[in-house]
Amino acid sequence: MNDVMGLRVHRTGGPEAMQWERVDVGAPGPGEARVRHTAVGLNFLDTYFRSGLYPVPLPFVPGAEAAGVVEAVGPGVSAVRPGDRVAYAGSTGAYAQARVIAADALVKLPHDIEATTAAAVLLQGMTARFLIREVYPVQPGETILLHAAAGGVGSLLAQWASALGVRVIGTVSSDAKAEIARANGCAHVVVTAREDFAQRVLEITEGRKLGVVYDSVGRDTFARSLDCLRPRGTMVVFGQSSGTIDPLEINLLGRKGSLYLTRPVMPDFVGTPGQREVACGELFQALRDGVLKPRIGAVRPLSEAVQAHRDLEARRTAGATVFSV
Repeated sequence: MNDVMGLRVHRTGGPEAMQWERVDVGAPGPGEARVRHTAVGLNFLDTYFRSGLYPVPLPFVPGAEAAGVVEAVGPGVSAVRPGDRVAYAGSTGAYAQARVIAADALVKLPHDIEATTAAAVLLQGMTARFLIREVYPVQPGETILLHAAAGGVGSLLAQWASALGVRVIGTVSSDAKAEIARANGCAHVVVTAREDFAQRVLEITEGRKLGVVYDSVGRDTFARSLDCLRPRGTMVVFGQSSGTIDPLEINLLGRKGSLYLTRPVMPDFVGTPGQREVACGELFQALRDGVLKPRIGAVRPLSEAVQAHRDLEARRTAGATVFSV
């Protein structure tokens, strides 16, 4: 039962900090379930834990998203039972063949949702949902700016927002990713390698600017993104793939038009079983309706996670990467 392989971080750092080794996974305790993984998702969030940007006790198994099958449950667990197909997002420990996890963190997978799809979209899809439904509820007819519009969250957010009647201006780093962003529903695509996205926003909006910017890039885009917002606009920072944003002089928000700045994190929006049930219900329905068409860019063995992290941080990926287990 404990013959499980996985990746573990004993000392934070670059991708090489993850070591492929035997992982001790015991029997589930009260309120817990043991899950045998069938697919594991790759997210930029994983790199934050691995690098130490988000500190956690060492050693640890990284990975925040997976799908699998319940092998056993501990005392007091009734929501899931052995044999159930399940998925979860937001809890480190996914980069292993199996794990023990709090049973109330699991979401039952409907029969028509494949494990690979769930591992590709659960975390990113729930993130896209709370960004456009709760953090800043987008409205039909408005225009938004979305950075990294060909990435994991960016792809789903662009698809969902455009289906709601929102005009999406997406930024990408290359012409190849520009094609993906257009396929995701972006009405305008800016290739940042040769275009000034803030200037393009002014041109597209005829100087009116925007009510919201969604930014997962961070350091490279933050300052110019503020210039894209009209008075009382909202800057939503939900990642920092280019590096941590420099300290902000708070009065700058006032000088640029009484701007709002928020840094939302998923546990505050889907931290309870009830919240996850609502979010996943909407997510799964959007998949069924064809509103969301996840693009799985690569399926790789879990043992290749070190190279996958290198590719992700070098922006050599497009769409979702899923690990087979």
